[in-house]
This record gives sequence, C-alpha cells and structure tokens, in this order.
Amino acid sequence: MSTLPSIKRLDPTVINRIAAGEIIQRPANALKELIENSLDAGSTQIQIQAKEGGLKLLQIQDNGHGIKKEDLAIVCERYTTSKLKKFEDLSTIATYGFRGEALASISHVAHVTITTKTEDSKCAYRANYTDGKLAPPRPGQSADPKPCAGNNGTQITAEDLFYNMPQRKKALRSASDEYNRILDIVGRYAIHNAGVSFSCKRQGSMTADIQTTTTATIIDNIRQIHGSSVATELLYGERTFESQAFTMKSYISNANYSVKRTTLLLFINNRSVESPAIKRMIENVYSALLPKGGHPFVYLSILIKPENVDVNVHPTKQVVNFLNEEWIINSIQEVFQELLENANSSRTFYTQSLLPGAPATNADNSLFSTSTNKVAVYHQVRTDSRTTTMDSFLTGPIASYGTQSSISSIQDDANGTKRTNDVLEEEKNDEDVDMDTDSTLTYNKPSDTGVTSKADGSVDLVSKSQKRIKRDRVEVTLTSVLTLRKNVKKSEHIGMTDLLSNHTFVGCVDDTLALIQHQTSLYLVNYAVISEELFYQIALAEFNNFGFIELSTPISIKECISIALDTEEAYGTLPPQLQSKEQVAEIIVSKLMEFATMLEDYFSMLVNSEGQLMALPMLLRGYIPTMDKLPMFLLRLGTEVDWEDEQTCLDTLSREIAIFYSTEPPSPLPDNPAEYKRRHDRYLWQIQHLIFPAMKTTRFIAPKSLVRDGSSYITQLASLSDLYKIFERC
Repeated sequence: MSTLPSIKRLDPTVINRIAAGEIIQRPANALKELIENSLDAGSTQIQIQAKEGGLKLLQIQDNGHGIKKEDLAIVCERYTTSKLKKFEDLSTIATYGFRGEALASISHVAHVTITTKTEDSKCAYRANYTDGKLAPPRPGQSADPKPCAGNNGTQITAEDLFYNMPQRKKALRSASDEYNRILDIVGRYAIHNAGVSFSCKRQGSMTADIQTTTTATIIDNIRQIHGSSVATELLYGERTFESQAFTMKSYISNANYSVKRTTLLLFINNRSVESPAIKRMIENVYSALLPKGGHPFVYLSILIKPENVDVNVHPTKQVVNFLNEEWIINSIQEVFQELLENANSSRTFYTQSLLPGAPATNADNSLFSTSTNKVAVYHQVRTDSRTTTMDSFLTGPIASYGTQSSISSIQDDANGTKRTNDVLEEEKNDEDVDMDTDSTLTYNKPSDTGVTSKADGSVDLVSKSQKRIKRDRVEVTLTSVLTLRKNVKKSEHIGMTDLLSNHTFVGCVDDTLALIQHQTSLYLVNYAVISEELFYQIALAEFNNFGFIELSTPISIKECISIALDTEEAYGTLPPQLQSKEQVAEIIVSKLMEFATMLEDYFSMLVNSEGQLMALPMLLRGYIPTMDKLPMFLLRLGTEVDWEDEQTCLDTLSREIAIFYSTEPPSPLPDNPAEYKRRHDRYLWQIQHLIFPAMKTTRFIAPKSLVRDGSSYITQLASLSDLYKIFERC
C-alpha cells in the first residue's frame, strides 16, 4: 500500500528560481527591465553590449544617479525598491519599476555584477551577486562591495544567463534571433525616449547596430532604426480627451507605405506594452487602404491617469489593464481615420515592367486560361453578392425603382470633395414617376378629416402616391450637415461595412430578423435596428434633394398628435403635463407650421397653412413606411427635436425621420385577416427587395454601435470552414 505524499515547504532558492523564470523569459526580457531601471534613474546615455544573443553576456551602462553604497547589500534581494512604500502607491505609480523583482530575478538565473557611483561619492563600488545575495568575486575573498574607478551612473553585467536552467536555455532560439529581439527592445525605447542616447552592439564589435543621440527627435530615431522609407511616409497625430483623462501621440504610416507585418510600437504611460485589441483596430483601419498582404507602421503613445491603469497584471509587465478601454480604443481609431482621410490627396503605386520575352502572368491570361491554384472546398463561396436573381425583374407588391441615390456623399463631403456623379443611372432621366398604393393608416378613434370610419372605432387613411419632381440636384454646403456626415464616417466599423455591402440575402426569419451570407459565413441580422441607421444616413446624404410621397387627402397633424397622446396615456407612458393634451397638440402644430418652409426645402415634408400634412419625403424609391407610426412620429417632432440649434435640429430631425421609416410590421387587423396578410406580405417584400439591396447600393456605413456593448444585432451562426473541420473529424 502506497503512502500519501506529505506537504513540504519549498526551499527559498527553488521558489525564487521559479519566480525568476516567470519574469525573465529570455535575454530581451532581462534587458527591458534593466533599461527601465536606467530610465527611472534619470539617465541620458544608455549603452548596451551583448554576447551570444545576451546568453553569455548582457551588459548595460548608464549615467543615472547611481546606487548608494549602503543599498548595495540588498539591491538584488526580492521586493526591495525605492519606488513603492505601500500598496496604495500603485494607484499613482509613475515609474517603470515598483515590485523590486527585476534585479532579484536576474540574479537567480545569472551571475550579476553591479558597478555604481553616485554624484557625491569619491569613487565607484563594485559588487557581485548570486541568488539575490552578495557573493565574493573569487572563492576566499570578501563579498562586500569594493571601491574601484568608475563614472557617475551604474553598470550592470549579467553573465551566463540561465546557467542553472538548462531546459529554458535549450528552448530559446538561436543567438542571432535572441539578439534581434534585444535590438527590437532597444529600438522601441530609443524611439519613445527622444532626448536619451541609446547604443547597442555585439561585444567586440567596433560599430553599433543602434546608435541614437540626445538631440535626435522621434522621427530621427525612426529614420535611423527603421529606415527613411517609413520615416518619409508618417502622419503625426496628437489629441487630448479630457472627458476620459487621456492623451495620445502617434506617428502612423500613410497609404503609400506597407510591409508584410504590422509594426506597432505601443507605449502606455511610457511603458512598452502589447494590446491585441489595439492591434486589431489598427489592422481594421488599414484593411481598406493597403493592398492585400500589406501592413502599416504605427508608433502610439498613450498617457492615462495612473489611477486608471493597472500595471500589476502580468509578471513581465507587458500587459496592462485600464478603464474605459473600448472607449479609448474607439477614440484612437477616430483620430487615425481622420489622419488618413486628410492624407488622401496622393497615392503612389509601384509597378514593374515585364521583361521582353517573359511569359505572360496569370492576370494577363485570366480570360483565356484557368488558374492552377486550387481553392480549398471550405473556402469556396457558393454565392456571389453581385448577382441578380430573376425575381427582381418581376412586379412585387410594390413596383421597385431602386434606391433614390447613394450615401457615398457622406464619405465625399466628409473628405471635403465635391460630389459630382454619385446618383444612380435612374436619376439621370429626371422624369416624373407616379406610383399609387393603397397603404392604410389605422387610427385609434374616429376622424372627420377625409377618412372612413370603421365599426371597431378605427379609421382608414386613403391612398397615397409617390412622385418624383423634376429639379436640379442641390449641392449641400451647410457646415452642420457636412459635420454630421463626417461624424457618420468617423463612427464606421470597417469590417461590418464590408459584410453588409457584400452580403447575399437568404431570407427573413421573422418581422425583425433575417439571414444573410457573407463569403463562407451565415449571419443573423436585426434589420429593424440596421434600417434605422440606413434611413438616418440617407436623410443626411439626400438632404435638400428628396422626392415626395404625396398624400391624396391631407392629414390633420393636430388630430394625429391627439391620437398619439391618447395612446401614450392609455399605456401609462404619458409624462405629467403642465398643459392639457389639447394645448400640447396646438403647440406642436404651431412649431411645425413655423418651420414649414425649412421642412419642405430640406426634407420634402409639406405642411400647409391649415396645419395639415400634405407630403412625406421619399427616402427609397418604392418604399412606404409603416403608416401606423405616423401619429407618434408627429408627436416626437415636437418633443424630441431641438429646434433652436441648427446642427442639433438637423441631427435630431433626421433621426426621428429614420425612426419613422425604420422597418416595423403593420398592426394586426383582427376583423380583416386577408387585408392584414396582404400588408404583411408587402412589408416582407420591402425588406428583401428594398431594404437589404439599399445596404449595398447606397454604400451604407455600418456604425460601431452595431457590435458594441455585446449587442446581438449581427450574429454569426455558422462558418463553412469551421463546419468542415468538425465533420472532417467525424
């Protein structure tokens, strides 16, 4: 019978060696800690030497304030530091080091020698360390620090790194690879710390692989380390966001520069860190600008209040957590997009001529031969989002004339360019188009304004017509509208825009959800939410250029508002009013009549002198909004629109129009199921043949809000490649 193992306390040497292995993973990690110590010491000159990739020798020398002689006895012991006194100090830490583990960890996996001199000391002192303790330089000698010649500052030498961890040493790559990692660390800190001279070379070499000066700028250091090809293509951006208490400074490459791998030099509170989320954001921003396989160069420095950053989440301090991470990343993305938009005045494309007698490329023979590169079956797209099916040529519940125009003006006007030819071919004829429909608006009480009363107390609105009036297109110059268009572009989620612009419609699941395919993936989308953003963008893009949906019988705005107020009161959602419902309705009617000219000119919404609604704007050719929402729409025009400030007024008014036009199924008709089915069929037909095609033909810009805060407006249901892997194992 086997005995149960007993629990024993580990030897402190074993504990320290295990902990050291977590912090010092390779020579570059050790050097990063030593560089940060030198910077904390106020150094302006840092010299580094390495032998065999830093495994045989890693030496750093600085001109900082040095270490006191009396502190040399404990400087390599774990948890000894001059930068932190109590745990609460972590919330205001402004130095690189704070745990007192760097030198201790290095001394547990290497032989460490420290030579240091303070400004007020008459000579330098040298001490040797093993396992965090003072050690004699030779057997039989004293371990106490010994006086020697030296300059102000500190020199730290780590020899035979991982001499007592053979498994770790074998797992490392070649000496040249480890040295390249050392150069990467030195280069990052040299670029970020302009004003500090850095040099790095192999031991015994006469020339340094990195050499910067104290007078060099960030651009100078980028040019010296990464070359002139990138330094000449950089865009500078700096912004302070007081609401979230952070500042950013960046140099990012423009669209003329691309490499095979993204180069990201990221510093948060002056510490070199990694952030997969920020890297993904950068790659998304550049995905539409660079050629396939191309990647950018980005230097980004972020300064956040120390109390909003947690630097104590990883032994190597390469990862940090900070508050409002998503908001900060989105803010940085907007700055990057703005920099790149303003730099689109020129693009440089490099080509190479075909030598005489050289065989034609695949691109040249694409019309006459088939490529020999086979695409894996699980990467093949079964449908083409650009194809048009036969049913689109058939007459549906509503004759489809396509979209009125293109939202491309949002992007064009945001860039300050003149929009010249972004309307569709159908607009070139400028001919009148009339289209009669028999859509019905169901009221909640009888009316005497040209409507027919029904037995259940509801009433039906008479038919309407859509009309396109021949007129020249107006070029929008209002700064407020151009700013709103620019804001839409700045909020773009590039990946989601590509998905919706190149999708294939599969079918409606219910009255709010539909299935679409993008490449080899299947998605479930909430088109009720997306349609609101679609119509908001159309309202901005077609500002002052709408067609009309004329009402054959004018509608009393006051009566509609009264119906909406009665409905709100019945559901208990009507807030306490200072005036009666009659007075509220009269105030809103007066406000709409006051701004009737503006509503007609800018939004093709006609209100006559008697307070009647004559026409609504035509946002999409052939599209009729659910008229059950009209009373609430007119009520919200008086309660939700800010009529005082120009930009706010146009923004809120466009948003209310978008809410009214957004997809919503018609109200049930219990007494007339056949009529309800007809309306519902027409509603679903509009979804498939008008709403989803408009997302492609209008260059719809998907906002970040579609995928923010864990929302499920667009959800991936299946991926062909993932399913293939599953069935391949079966």
